[in-house]
Amino acid sequence: MRKIGIIGLGHVGAALAYTLVTKGIADELVLIDRNDQVAHGEKLDLEDTQAGLTTHTQIIIQDYWQLRDADIVVIAAGNISIFDSGVNIQQAELRVASQIIAEAAPQIMLSGFNGILLNITNPCDVSTTYLQRLTNLPHQQVLGTGTLLDTMRMRRAIAEELSISPKDVSGYTLGAHRKAQFTAWSTITVGTQPIKHALAQHCTDLVALEKAIHDRAWQIIDGKGFSSYGIAGATITLIQAIYSDAHVTLPVSSWNTDHQLYIGQPTMIGRTGALRVVDIDLPQEEQAAFNHSASYIQQNLDLMVASSPQ
Repeated sequence: MRKIGIIGLGHVGAALAYTLVTKGIADELVLIDRNDQVAHGEKLDLEDTQAGLTTHTQIIIQDYWQLRDADIVVIAAGNISIFDSGVNIQQAELRVASQIIAEAAPQIMLSGFNGILLNITNPCDVSTTYLQRLTNLPHQQVLGTGTLLDTMRMRRAIAEELSISPKDVSGYTLGAHRKAQFTAWSTITVGTQPIKHALAQHCTDLVALEKAIHDRAWQIIDGKGFSSYGIAGATITLIQAIYSDAHVTLPVSSWNTDHQLYIGQPTMIGRTGALRVVDIDLPQEEQAAFNHSASYIQQNLDLMVASSPQ
Protein backbone atom coordinates (compact mmCIF):
# COMPACT_ATOMS: atom_id res chain seq x y z
CA MET A 1 0.00 0.00 0.00
CA ARG A 2 1.65 3.22 -1.20
CA LYS A 3 0.61 6.12 1.00
CA ILE A 4 1.69 9.72 0.45
CA GLY A 5 0.83 12.91 2.31
CA ILE A 6 0.89 16.44 0.90
CA ILE A 7 0.88 19.45 3.22
CA GLY A 8 -0.06 22.62 1.35
CA LEU A 9 -2.55 22.56 -1.54
CA GLY A 10 -1.59 25.65 -3.47
CA HIS A 11 -0.57 25.53 -7.12
CA VAL A 12 2.32 23.12 -6.52
CA GLY A 13 0.59 20.84 -4.03
CA ALA A 14 -2.47 20.58 -6.29
CA ALA A 15 -0.37 19.82 -9.38
CA LEU A 16 1.50 17.16 -7.44
CA ALA A 17 -1.70 15.59 -6.12
CA TYR A 18 -3.22 15.51 -9.62
CA THR A 19 -0.13 13.83 -11.06
CA LEU A 20 0.05 11.23 -8.29
CA VAL A 21 -3.59 10.34 -8.88
CA THR A 22 -3.58 10.30 -12.70
CA LYS A 23 -0.36 8.27 -12.84
CA GLY A 24 -1.65 5.86 -10.22
CA ILE A 25 1.45 6.33 -8.06
CA ALA A 26 -0.37 6.51 -4.71
CA ASP A 27 -2.95 4.09 -3.32
CA GLU A 28 -3.78 6.51 -0.51
CA LEU A 29 -3.26 10.27 -0.61
CA VAL A 30 -3.56 12.44 2.51
CA LEU A 31 -4.19 16.12 1.70
CA ILE A 32 -3.73 18.80 4.36
CA ASP A 33 -4.18 22.55 4.00
CA ARG A 34 -4.86 25.46 6.35
CA ASN A 35 -8.06 26.08 4.38
CA ASP A 36 -10.65 23.35 4.93
CA GLN A 37 -12.63 24.39 1.86
CA VAL A 38 -9.58 24.09 -0.39
CA ALA A 39 -8.83 20.60 0.91
CA HIS A 40 -12.46 19.53 0.47
CA GLY A 41 -12.60 20.98 -3.05
CA GLU A 42 -9.40 19.22 -4.10
CA LYS A 43 -10.73 15.93 -2.75
CA LEU A 44 -13.93 16.20 -4.74
CA ASP A 45 -12.12 17.25 -7.91
CA LEU A 46 -9.61 14.40 -7.67
CA GLU A 47 -12.40 11.89 -7.03
CA ASP A 48 -14.16 13.12 -10.19
CA THR A 49 -10.89 12.78 -12.11
CA GLN A 50 -10.67 9.11 -11.15
CA ALA A 51 -14.01 8.28 -12.75
CA GLY A 52 -12.23 7.87 -16.08
CA LEU A 53 -9.07 6.19 -14.78
CA THR A 54 -8.18 2.51 -14.49
CA THR A 55 -6.48 3.13 -11.13
CA HIS A 56 -7.91 4.20 -7.79
CA THR A 57 -6.48 6.42 -5.07
CA GLN A 58 -8.25 6.88 -1.74
CA ILE A 59 -8.28 10.58 -0.85
CA ILE A 60 -8.14 11.53 2.84
CA ILE A 61 -8.15 15.16 3.99
CA GLN A 62 -7.23 17.27 7.00
CA ASP A 63 -6.00 14.49 9.27
CA TYR A 64 -2.39 14.58 10.46
CA TRP A 65 -2.97 11.27 12.28
CA GLN A 66 -3.29 9.59 8.87
CA LEU A 67 0.38 10.39 8.23
CA ARG A 68 1.47 7.84 10.84
CA ASP A 69 1.91 5.08 8.24
CA ALA A 70 2.66 7.22 5.18
CA ASP A 71 5.74 6.28 3.17
CA ILE A 72 6.39 9.85 2.06
CA VAL A 73 5.15 13.25 3.20
CA VAL A 74 5.69 16.27 0.97
CA ILE A 75 5.80 19.79 2.38
CA ALA A 76 4.50 22.00 -0.43
CA ALA A 77 3.10 24.96 1.50
CA GLY A 78 3.98 28.55 0.70
CA ASN A 79 2.55 31.97 -0.03
CA ILE A 80 2.98 33.18 -3.62
CA SER A 81 1.35 36.52 -2.75
CA ILE A 82 4.60 37.76 -1.19
CA PHE A 83 5.93 38.33 -4.71
CA ASP A 84 3.29 41.00 -5.23
CA SER A 85 3.37 42.45 -1.73
CA GLY A 86 6.11 45.05 -2.23
CA VAL A 87 7.90 43.81 0.90
CA ASN A 88 11.40 42.36 1.14
CA ILE A 89 10.71 39.03 -0.58
CA GLN A 90 13.62 37.20 1.00
CA GLN A 91 12.64 38.18 4.54
CA ALA A 92 8.96 37.47 3.89
CA GLU A 93 9.75 34.06 2.41
CA LEU A 94 11.90 33.12 5.40
CA ARG A 95 9.18 34.23 7.81
CA VAL A 96 6.44 32.33 5.98
CA ALA A 97 8.55 29.18 5.67
CA SER A 98 9.54 29.23 9.35
CA GLN A 99 5.87 29.49 10.35
CA ILE A 100 4.85 26.66 8.03
CA ILE A 101 7.56 24.31 9.28
CA ALA A 102 7.12 25.22 12.95
CA GLU A 103 3.40 24.46 12.61
CA ALA A 104 3.64 21.28 10.53
CA ALA A 105 6.71 19.51 11.97
CA PRO A 106 5.32 18.78 15.48
CA GLN A 107 2.00 17.55 14.08
CA ILE A 108 3.74 15.26 11.60
CA MET A 109 5.88 13.72 14.33
CA LEU A 110 3.00 13.43 16.83
CA SER A 111 1.29 11.12 14.33
CA GLY A 112 4.17 8.64 14.68
CA PHE A 113 5.42 9.25 11.14
CA ASN A 114 8.76 7.62 10.35
CA GLY A 115 8.89 7.75 6.58
CA ILE A 116 10.62 10.11 4.18
CA LEU A 117 10.00 13.86 4.30
CA LEU A 118 10.33 15.71 0.99
CA ASN A 119 10.45 19.49 1.16
CA ILE A 120 9.46 21.81 -1.68
CA THR A 121 8.80 24.95 0.39
CA ASN A 122 11.22 27.78 -0.44
CA PRO A 123 13.86 28.75 0.36
CA CYS A 124 14.29 25.04 -0.21
CA ASP A 125 17.70 24.26 1.31
CA VAL A 126 17.17 26.51 4.32
CA SER A 127 13.68 25.10 4.95
CA THR A 128 14.86 21.51 4.56
CA THR A 129 17.64 22.05 7.10
CA TYR A 130 15.17 23.61 9.54
CA LEU A 131 12.63 20.84 8.91
CA GLN A 132 15.14 18.13 9.79
CA ARG A 133 16.17 20.05 12.89
CA LEU A 134 12.58 20.28 14.16
CA THR A 135 11.57 16.70 13.33
CA ASN A 136 14.89 15.15 14.34
CA LEU A 137 14.40 12.46 11.72
CA PRO A 138 17.61 10.83 10.43
CA HIS A 139 19.28 12.95 7.77
CA GLN A 140 18.75 10.32 5.09
CA GLN A 141 14.96 10.48 5.61
CA VAL A 142 14.70 14.23 4.99
CA LEU A 143 15.26 15.63 1.50
CA GLY A 144 14.52 18.78 -0.46
CA THR A 145 13.95 19.01 -4.18
CA GLY A 146 17.04 21.25 -4.22
CA THR A 147 18.50 21.85 -7.67
CA LEU A 148 16.70 18.96 -9.35
CA LEU A 149 14.34 21.25 -11.25
CA ASP A 150 17.20 23.67 -11.98
CA THR A 151 19.15 20.76 -13.48
CA MET A 152 16.15 19.80 -15.58
CA ARG A 153 15.94 23.38 -16.84
CA MET A 154 19.66 23.43 -17.58
CA ARG A 155 19.47 20.22 -19.60
CA ARG A 156 16.46 21.51 -21.51
CA ALA A 157 18.24 24.79 -22.33
CA ILE A 158 21.38 23.04 -23.56
CA ALA A 159 19.35 20.55 -25.58
CA GLU A 160 17.44 23.40 -27.20
CA GLU A 161 20.70 25.20 -28.01
CA LEU A 162 22.17 22.09 -29.64
CA SER A 163 18.90 20.76 -31.15
CA ILE A 164 19.18 17.45 -29.30
CA SER A 165 17.18 15.56 -26.67
CA PRO A 166 17.57 16.60 -23.01
CA LYS A 167 18.17 12.91 -22.31
CA ASP A 168 21.51 13.24 -24.13
CA VAL A 169 22.69 15.92 -21.68
CA SER A 170 24.29 14.80 -18.42
CA GLY A 171 25.52 16.93 -15.51
CA TYR A 172 24.24 19.11 -12.71
CA THR A 173 23.19 22.47 -11.41
CA LEU A 174 24.37 22.60 -7.79
CA GLY A 175 24.26 24.76 -4.67
CA ALA A 176 21.42 26.75 -3.16
CA HIS A 177 18.22 26.54 -5.18
CA ARG A 178 17.50 29.83 -7.00
CA LYS A 179 19.60 32.59 -5.41
CA ALA A 180 23.01 30.91 -5.17
CA GLN A 181 22.75 27.98 -7.56
CA PHE A 182 25.34 27.52 -10.29
CA THR A 183 25.80 25.40 -13.37
CA ALA A 184 28.64 22.95 -12.73
CA TRP A 185 29.93 23.05 -16.29
CA SER A 186 32.73 20.61 -15.43
CA THR A 187 30.12 17.88 -14.84
CA ILE A 188 28.19 18.36 -18.08
CA THR A 189 28.59 16.21 -21.15
CA VAL A 190 26.65 15.76 -24.37
CA GLY A 191 26.94 12.09 -25.13
CA THR A 192 30.64 11.55 -24.36
CA GLN A 193 31.71 15.06 -25.37
CA PRO A 194 32.48 17.75 -22.75
CA ILE A 195 29.85 20.46 -22.94
CA LYS A 196 32.25 23.32 -23.66
CA HIS A 197 33.49 21.54 -26.78
CA ALA A 198 29.93 20.97 -27.97
CA LEU A 199 28.85 24.56 -27.31
CA ALA A 200 32.02 26.01 -28.84
CA GLN A 201 31.05 24.45 -32.15
CA HIS A 202 27.83 26.47 -31.97
CA CYS A 203 29.57 29.69 -30.84
CA THR A 204 27.35 29.69 -27.74
CA ASP A 205 27.70 32.48 -25.21
CA LEU A 206 28.01 30.58 -21.90
CA VAL A 207 27.25 33.65 -19.77
CA ALA A 208 24.04 34.34 -21.70
CA LEU A 209 23.04 30.67 -21.55
CA GLU A 210 23.56 30.49 -17.79
CA LYS A 211 21.51 33.65 -17.32
CA ALA A 212 18.71 32.17 -19.42
CA ILE A 213 18.76 29.04 -17.26
CA HIS A 214 18.66 31.06 -14.05
CA ASP A 215 15.94 33.43 -15.27
CA ARG A 216 13.62 30.66 -16.46
CA ALA A 217 11.66 30.47 -13.21
CA TRP A 218 11.06 34.21 -13.13
CA GLN A 219 9.85 34.17 -16.73
CA ILE A 220 7.29 31.54 -15.76
CA ILE A 221 6.20 33.51 -12.68
CA ASP A 222 5.97 36.73 -14.70
CA GLY A 223 3.80 34.95 -17.25
CA LYS A 224 1.36 32.93 -15.15
CA GLY A 225 1.93 34.31 -11.67
CA PHE A 226 3.49 31.14 -10.25
CA SER A 227 5.36 28.00 -11.30
CA SER A 228 3.95 24.56 -10.58
CA TYR A 229 4.25 21.85 -13.24
CA GLY A 230 8.04 21.75 -13.36
CA ILE A 231 8.54 21.37 -9.62
CA ALA A 232 5.67 18.88 -9.40
CA GLY A 233 7.33 16.85 -12.16
CA ALA A 234 10.68 16.97 -10.37
CA THR A 235 9.02 15.78 -7.16
CA ILE A 236 7.38 12.90 -9.02
CA THR A 237 10.82 11.88 -10.31
CA LEU A 238 12.11 11.83 -6.74
CA ILE A 239 9.09 9.92 -5.40
CA GLN A 240 9.36 7.27 -8.11
CA ALA A 241 13.10 6.89 -7.43
CA ILE A 242 12.26 6.22 -3.77
CA TYR A 243 9.47 3.74 -4.45
CA SER A 244 11.45 1.82 -7.06
CA ASP A 245 14.64 1.79 -4.93
CA ALA A 246 16.30 3.14 -8.07
CA HIS A 247 19.77 3.91 -6.67
CA VAL A 248 19.78 6.81 -9.12
CA THR A 249 21.88 9.92 -8.60
CA LEU A 250 19.82 13.12 -8.47
CA PRO A 251 20.87 16.69 -7.54
CA VAL A 252 18.58 17.10 -4.54
CA SER A 253 18.97 18.98 -1.29
CA SER A 254 20.63 16.49 1.05
CA TRP A 255 22.75 16.68 4.19
CA ASN A 256 26.29 17.91 3.65
CA THR A 257 28.56 16.81 6.49
CA ASP A 258 31.25 19.39 5.75
CA HIS A 259 28.92 22.37 5.98
CA GLN A 260 26.39 20.78 8.36
CA LEU A 261 23.34 21.79 6.33
CA TYR A 262 21.23 20.76 3.36
CA ILE A 263 22.38 21.83 -0.10
CA GLY A 264 21.81 20.81 -3.73
CA GLN A 265 24.34 18.07 -4.49
CA PRO A 266 24.43 14.73 -6.37
CA THR A 267 22.77 12.19 -4.09
CA MET A 268 22.01 8.52 -4.63
CA ILE A 269 18.30 7.96 -3.98
CA GLY A 270 16.68 4.68 -2.95
CA ARG A 271 13.90 3.21 -0.86
CA THR A 272 15.21 4.65 2.42
CA GLY A 273 15.85 8.12 1.03
CA ALA A 274 19.36 9.51 0.60
CA LEU A 275 21.63 6.49 0.36
CA ARG A 276 24.80 8.56 0.04
CA VAL A 277 26.18 11.78 -1.40
CA VAL A 278 28.04 11.12 -4.64
CA ASP A 279 31.39 12.89 -4.47
CA ILE A 280 32.47 14.86 -7.53
CA ASP A 281 35.80 16.60 -8.02
CA LEU A 282 34.90 20.20 -8.80
CA PRO A 283 37.47 22.63 -10.20
CA GLN A 284 38.52 25.43 -7.89
CA GLU A 285 36.08 28.07 -9.16
CA GLU A 286 33.10 25.70 -8.94
CA GLN A 287 34.09 24.53 -5.47
CA ALA A 288 34.25 28.18 -4.44
CA ALA A 289 30.73 28.66 -5.84
CA PHE A 290 29.54 25.62 -3.87
CA ASN A 291 31.09 26.98 -0.66
CA HIS A 292 29.47 30.36 -1.33
CA SER A 293 26.11 28.60 -1.67
CA ALA A 294 26.63 26.89 1.68
CA SER A 295 27.45 30.23 3.32
CA TYR A 296 24.33 31.75 1.76
CA ILE A 297 22.18 28.93 3.15
CA GLN A 298 23.72 29.25 6.61
CA GLN A 299 23.14 33.00 6.72
CA ASN A 300 19.49 32.54 5.81
CA LEU A 301 19.09 29.64 8.20
CA ASP A 302 20.25 31.91 11.02
CA LEU A 303 17.65 34.47 9.93
CA MET A 304 14.94 31.79 9.74
CA VAL A 305 15.71 30.54 13.24
CA ALA A 306 15.64 34.11 14.52
CA SER A 307 12.23 34.72 12.93
CA SER A 308 10.75 31.40 14.04
CA PRO A 309 7.63 31.54 16.21
CA GLN A 310 9.17 28.92 18.49
